[in-house]
Amino acid sequence: MPKINVTEVVLRDAHQSLLATRLRLEDMLPICPQLDAIGYWSLECWGGATFDACVRFLKEDPWERLGKFREALPKTRLQMLLRGQNLVGYRHYSDDVVRAFVRRAAAYGMDVFRIFDALNDLRNIRTAVEATKAAGKHAQGTICYTQSPVHDLAGFVRMGQELAQMGCDSIALKDMAGLLTPYVTAELVRALKDTLDLPLHLHSHATSGLAEMCHLKAIENGCDTIDTAISSLAGGTSHPPTESMVAALRGTRYDTGLNLELIQQVGIYFYQVRKRYHQFESEFTGVDTRVQVNQVPGGMISNLAHQLKEQQALERMSAVLEEIPRVRKDLGYPPLVTPTSQIVGTQAVINVLTDQRYQTITNEVKLYLQGRYGRAPGPVNPTLQQQAIGNEELVECRPADLLPPELERLTQAIGPLALTDDDVLTYAMFPEVGRAFLTQRAAGTLQPEPLEPPPGPAAGEHAPTEFNIAVHGETYHVKVTGAGQKGQTDRHFYLSIDGVPEEVVVETLDHVVLTGGAQGAIKKAIAGRRPKPDKPGQVTTAMPGNIVDVLVKEGATVTAGQPVLVAEAMKMETEIQAPIAGTVSAVYVIKGDAVNPDEVLLEITPA
Repeated sequence: MPKINVTEVVLRDAHQSLLATRLRLEDMLPICPQLDAIGYWSLECWGGATFDACVRFLKEDPWERLGKFREALPKTRLQMLLRGQNLVGYRHYSDDVVRAFVRRAAAYGMDVFRIFDALNDLRNIRTAVEATKAAGKHAQGTICYTQSPVHDLAGFVRMGQELAQMGCDSIALKDMAGLLTPYVTAELVRALKDTLDLPLHLHSHATSGLAEMCHLKAIENGCDTIDTAISSLAGGTSHPPTESMVAALRGTRYDTGLNLELIQQVGIYFYQVRKRYHQFESEFTGVDTRVQVNQVPGGMISNLAHQLKEQQALERMSAVLEEIPRVRKDLGYPPLVTPTSQIVGTQAVINVLTDQRYQTITNEVKLYLQGRYGRAPGPVNPTLQQQAIGNEELVECRPADLLPPELERLTQAIGPLALTDDDVLTYAMFPEVGRAFLTQRAAGTLQPEPLEPPPGPAAGEHAPTEFNIAVHGETYHVKVTGAGQKGQTDRHFYLSIDGVPEEVVVETLDHVVLTGGAQGAIKKAIAGRRPKPDKPGQVTTAMPGNIVDVLVKEGATVTAGQPVLVAEAMKMETEIQAPIAGTVSAVYVIKGDAVNPDEVLLEITPA
């Protein structure tokens, strides 16, 4: 009698989809004994965006998080999402870094490595699969499902066969955008099961409202394991609810054998936990059938909405959603999953906001068109490719073949800040963010971003207070979201300044010391002094973001089109070019500055 297995994603993909990956370890560990008792096939708890969020926002050591999960969940397989040669970052890493990362994750107790490549270029997952097998762990090869003129059922089946030949222990069908429909699911699952003698897992997001039906059709056609999320963090851009699927299959030949009442207790726990993270809720988390047209995953929609809101251009969301399929076509129809979703989405936003397609091209699009992310699924736009990379040589081989070993160099670069091999790998994944994390850890100043108190009336000192403040002619909207204990020499206040969380420490000697996130408040005030663009030769950015590098100094001679700054937005880097030839007469930014489109970042006096 066939039994359906369940992978629970509440500890990773559920809150990544609905709450910007912000769940803290302190809110997950208390419920782990109950989760461990349920009998899931596996618990997905690491990888994806969790590594980035731990270091960037939560100030948690992601390796320590994994170790604590292992201790708290001794009876259940732990599962992670690994982006092939990209690991948990946004670029390709050398093979020695990939092997070291997998080896360390396995040593911490990771059991199942779900390994995928954003382009379905299976050359990019081979090293990770080999490393997983060498560690004696379960390598799950992944097919990223998408729809386009260059994708079809036969192609997905061929991928499954290649993954099996690679030595994968199981196959995952990853429907990250919720594109599958019930009868397509039935046909695809049956074709894969008829061809492969491996367990098949289905991962489908609920964005379009079809996921539960897709799960049922997959089960009827031989799928072995389904991914679900506890009901209080299910639905919308997350996954089908665990309780509903367990109830639907109970008493049938597909009975999961899981205790529904125990799962419901877990659901009640996360119902309360979710309230703590209300500030990260997105308005784009309900059923959205537009995904069947634009193929935009729900998490990507949330990121786009955040970027457009910062730009005060949220009303242009529809235009961006219309532009995304056009950019995707120009890039050869890549599946929209990290990092290709960010690559396509960021370029679409820039195209819309500048009202001129490809006037500015991100560095990642240039690298993509050169072949440094792998082989595009279909032909790319040759005109765009020429515009982006000129006569640079195309990469035809596996991109990582061009990367020399880099673990030793990274170890030397981070130096004594890295106390362990794990720290080196943290730095390798995110050099700037990782270095800041390790520096703050060494100084004892790690401080997670504050959680806003629940909305509505509140008593006492924690009652939110809102006001506007004028600094150097600029007006900022400030909301006090929390305060530390009274009577302390240094009292912490948590603010939201134009929607950005900040922290100030107020001393009793009638002066204010700004620490941690409050440095951003200073930068905002400084930014308020930057001129407004009103003449040729003034360099601006198309999107709000941060300065990654300043490439020229005051007095330098530049040519029109020469890169002068590098900015980051939506985790993508863009070179900002000189609009005219001349001499750099003023530089208003430094590395790390937050910048906005209505500011002059650099001025060039015409030659």
